[in-house]
Amino acid sequence: MPETVIKAGEEKMLKTIESFKKELQTVKTGRANPAILNRVEVVYYGSPMPLNQLASISAAEAQVLVIKPYDKGILRDIEKAIQMADLNLTPQNDGTVIRIVFPPLTEQTRKQLVKDVKTNSENGKVAIRNIRREVIEQLKKIEKEGLLTEDELKRKSDDVQKMTDKYINMIDELVKEKEAQIMEI
Repeated sequence: MPETVIKAGEEKMLKTIESFKKELQTVKTGRANPAILNRVEVVYYGSPMPLNQLASISAAEAQVLVIKPYDKGILRDIEKAIQMADLNLTPQNDGTVIRIVFPPLTEQTRKQLVKDVKTNSENGKVAIRNIRREVIEQLKKIEKEGLLTEDELKRKSDDVQKMTDKYINMIDELVKEKEAQIMEI
C-alpha cells in the first residue's frame, strides 16, 4: 500500500514536469518556434479551436513563422486571435498566409524572460514540494493504522525526499537549458 501512494506521488510529479516543459515551450527565445502559438485559440464556426488544428504552422526562417490556414476564410480570425493572445507578436496577413516576424531580443528583454522562467520554475518546485507533503501525510496515516512501522515510515519518507530532489533537479536543468537558449544571440 505505501508503494502505491509513492507511485501516485511520482506520477503527479511527472505531470508537473511535463506541464512545466509545455510552459517553457511558449517562452520566446528570439527564434521562430511554432510551439509559442500552442495556447492560441481561434473562434471557428462559433466554437474556440486550437490554432494548430486550423492551420499549418512552420518556421520559414530562423526569425519567421508562417501560418497557412486550411480555410482561407479565417485569416482575419487567426490574425485577431494572435493579437488577443497577448504574446507581443504582430501578425502580417498577405491574403493567403500570415507571417510573424520575431524581432531580435534586447538584452533587457532577455533578462526579463530569464527572470520569468525562474519564477515559473519556483511555481513548479512548490507544486512538487506540495506533492511530497501530501505523500508523506498519507504515509503517516498508513503508519497510524498500524500497516507501517516507524522505521519503514522513515525509510519511505527518505525515498520520497530523494524522489522530490530528483524532480526539482530536473526543473533546474530545464531552466538552465532555456536560459542558454534565451541568452544565445
